[in-house]
Amino acid sequence: MIATIQYNSRKLKIDLSKPIDISMPLRASKGNVNAWYVGEPKIEPEKDGDWVASVSEGASINFNNIYFNPHAHGTHTECAGHITEKVHSINQNLKQFFFLAEVITVAPEKFLKDGVISRKQIQFALGNKKRDALVIRTIPNTNVKMSRQYSHTNWPYLKVEAIKYLVEKGIKHLLIDLPSIDREKDGGELLGHNAFWNTKGKLRLDATITELIYVPNNVEDGEYFIDIQIAPFENDATPSKPILYKTIE
Repeated sequence: MIATIQYNSRKLKIDLSKPIDISMPLRASKGNVNAWYVGEPKIEPEKDGDWVASVSEGASINFNNIYFNPHAHGTHTECAGHITEKVHSINQNLKQFFFLAEVITVAPEKFLKDGVISRKQIQFALGNKKRDALVIRTIPNTNVKMSRQYSHTNWPYLKVEAIKYLVEKGIKHLLIDLPSIDREKDGGELLGHNAFWNTKGKLRLDATITELIYVPNNVEDGEYFIDIQIAPFENDATPSKPILYKTIE
């Protein structure tokens, strides 16, 4: 099914029959992707005395409780409420879900003992393109990312100058295949998050960050439309399922 979309002065087409899911599934397993020093997610049937809400245990239904942290256990989309004293809900602030996006692939550079993504790298990849959303795939890129245990690994992050550049470019939705756009242990400064949401000025409540995505290697860099699907959690973050659609001129 081909859909035609008017974007500014351009008329673009996308094939709705060819969605590209760049989310990670949540599994009740120690092999589930994990960060931030918490245990694995759990999916367990409700119990009432000897009764277990599982068909395999003799019940007529499967009726599971799910225990997880959206920031630690898979693909999630967060709003400025992640770092503000005032409560801001992703469900209340993300009201549009379809955006013109650019997928880029970046090899983090060495900076002291860290791996970083610099402003220069982002500038080179984006050029003069105008996009609502930016999807960053870091290399090396293998499906090991689907089960990586990130705690205490000092993963790569975006330098604050790169984040400020994205804000200048008008990027409202930033997606990356790492647990955070910031350094794992930064003393709570969260420079990238603060810069992206402009916490020292007019708060960008309509801007989101999506972390722990996975972009398969067969997905080419370039222009896409992205559908950021979220669960309606009244929370700073929610599990999400971003879907890419390649544009057709």
